[in-house]
Amino acid sequence: MEEPPTSASTRSYWRWSKQDFFPEPSFQSFTTYRAALSSACPRLKDRLLSRSSDNNELKVLPQASENPMRRCLTAWDLTWLAFGSVVGSGVFVITGQEARSDAGPAISGFSALLSALCYTEFAVDVPVAGGSFSFLRIELGDFIAFIAAGNILLEAVVGAAGLGRSWSSYFASMIKNDPDFFRIRVPSFHEGFNMLDPIAVAVLLITNGVAMMSTRNTSILNWLSSIVTILIIVFIVVVGFVHAKASNLTPFFPMGMKGVFNAAAVVYWSYTGFDMVATMAEETKNPGRDIPIGLVGSMSMITLIYCLMALALVSMVNYTQIDVDAAYSVAFLQIGMKWAKYLVSICALKGMTTSLLVGSMGQARYTTQIARSHMIPPFFALVHPKTGTPINATLFTTLLSSIVGFFSSLDVLSSVFSISTLFIFMLMAVALLVRRYYVRQSTSPQDLMRVLGCLFVIIVSSAVGTALWSSKKLGWIGYTVCALVWLLATLAMSLLPKQRTPKVLGVPLVPWLPSLSIVTNVFLIGSLEPDAFWRFFVCTAFMLLYYFFVGVHATYDVEHQNREDFKDVEPMEEPNNAPFVR
Repeated sequence: MEEPPTSASTRSYWRWSKQDFFPEPSFQSFTTYRAALSSACPRLKDRLLSRSSDNNELKVLPQASENPMRRCLTAWDLTWLAFGSVVGSGVFVITGQEARSDAGPAISGFSALLSALCYTEFAVDVPVAGGSFSFLRIELGDFIAFIAAGNILLEAVVGAAGLGRSWSSYFASMIKNDPDFFRIRVPSFHEGFNMLDPIAVAVLLITNGVAMMSTRNTSILNWLSSIVTILIIVFIVVVGFVHAKASNLTPFFPMGMKGVFNAAAVVYWSYTGFDMVATMAEETKNPGRDIPIGLVGSMSMITLIYCLMALALVSMVNYTQIDVDAAYSVAFLQIGMKWAKYLVSICALKGMTTSLLVGSMGQARYTTQIARSHMIPPFFALVHPKTGTPINATLFTTLLSSIVGFFSSLDVLSSVFSISTLFIFMLMAVALLVRRYYVRQSTSPQDLMRVLGCLFVIIVSSAVGTALWSSKKLGWIGYTVCALVWLLATLAMSLLPKQRTPKVLGVPLVPWLPSLSIVTNVFLIGSLEPDAFWRFFVCTAFMLLYYFFVGVHATYDVEHQNREDFKDVEPMEEPNNAPFVR
């Protein structure tokens, strides 16, 4: 049974004022803002060196929401939330696109599983709605967390927009064999942004509206529909193998190994639903037990499904004949099973709809925790007293994703989304190593420098190896040297004394698995096309401008105010078995 929400006034939802958006002292007048700008450098230094704490993320920041979220989810719910998000968003969307142009879902699955292990340890130790944002804020500091926050919001907007456009493509393919049937072409707009999609906007508005009404009901709807998806996936795999032709699998690597890694980097979009489960920790009944089961169990099942689905697709039709926009429905049409085309399309639409529902839940909770820290206006941190859900944050991400989805094509969105996701997952692996090997007021400066030195060498050797792979210089000698340097740096870190043990469940083989996650994510980032980097750098530049003029001052004010208001709050206990419950 859901816990009843605490009573609170709904004034904030109906009467907005400047104080709801910019309550910090720095923004009270032009004079105070000018004074804040004059102190920008020391404030920036303070933010660069500042790190949050488990206690702050769990006890202090949630008070900005005025009402608590409801603890109503179990391991069963989390497993199917991850399944509904990942399978719906990728298996019917990106698999066909990358099988046609490149190849490689299994590599993405391996890398995603490593990242899922890192998320699991953090989510059990710090069961809060912020997910990776909160984890990075605790271990890597306020500034790095802000960069991650910007990319998290970029993920949320771009991911939802891409799913909305894919939903539109599949629906159009059912009505008429034309994925752009319902889109409006504007010749004067730039290619990639000239196909306006009103159907995508309508789908985004409807699914996000459902998600904001009830966490528990959305979860039930998701796992019921996901079970149906499993049955249809079994049908697709069986039919695909029955109609398989060995000639379709030759050549098996048409674009070479470079194509495999290019596809793996883009297909990472398909696996990003699992991190949404970490954001549901604040609404999970028993985070210490349920989150590990939900994350690791779902990722193992999903990776197997992706590999079987991809193999069935390329076995049915030659990779050159795969339709990028509606791969499976068109594939069944090509083998003469016209009726199966509609079955697959309906399943794809249902899968993408559940993925949008789960994505909306996770995006809103990321945004809520970011707003609690005042990196964006705290208005978006409010939790509605009746629904127990962050309605304002949901509306914020819905409107942004609707605008982006109305204009942008799927290939533009997938490249931007993948680099942001891989970047955050790499930071999560770094944060886990910092958490294990560094504790404030305990770790000596000498040990800290050794940890930082090992991390620096691990990241640099990964980046150099990736650059050599992309440029095809030095051949196997260069790769061997980079691999050896990475190996020695990881070995050196393994010999350092660990400063912390997990409270309940931790990543095994530390530092080897997190280090392997770093090199895998860096390698996949380097496999993306140059356009993805330019879009990433442009977005990051805008984030930095916002941070300098707004974010640094808001977070500085609220952090120093919280230190005064909560200096008498006792630090959170760190039990060995039971997770913290607010």
